[in-house]
Amino acid sequence: MKHPNAYLQSCCAGIVIAVSTMLVCSPSFAAGKAKSSGTDDSYQQQRADCLAGRTAEDQATCLREAGAARQAAQKGDLSNGSDYQRNAMQRCQPLPPDDRADCERRVRGEGSTSGSVGGGGIYRELRTTKPAPEDGKQ
Repeated sequence: MKHPNAYLQSCCAGIVIAVSTMLVCSPSFAAGKAKSSGTDDSYQQQRADCLAGRTAEDQATCLREAGAARQAAQKGDLSNGSDYQRNAMQRCQPLPPDDRADCERRVRGEGSTSGSVGGGGIYRELRTTKPAPEDGKQ
């Protein structure tokens, strides 16, 4: 038969290890839970927009996209806003040099913007005045 103190020491050691593990793991668990909560909040808002018809897509497509975005966010696959800027700049690359410079200026926010994605597209306009050639030819 074991001594009663040995049993007590063994139980206390197990409790100390369990509590220590909880203290060490709880901040990362809480952070993960907070991230998940933000993802769920965003998903619920997107889902509500789909169901209310506040999107440009049909309801089935909208719900499917909202679910895919939620899944990507949980994996950490969603990119931040700076990727949109970089992608927009890349769309200017195939243009001739003069047009490319104007395109990049529009992407950076110069000029005027009208329209919406839901309405079929965003129209960006930048007016640039150039002097007429001196020889009178265009």
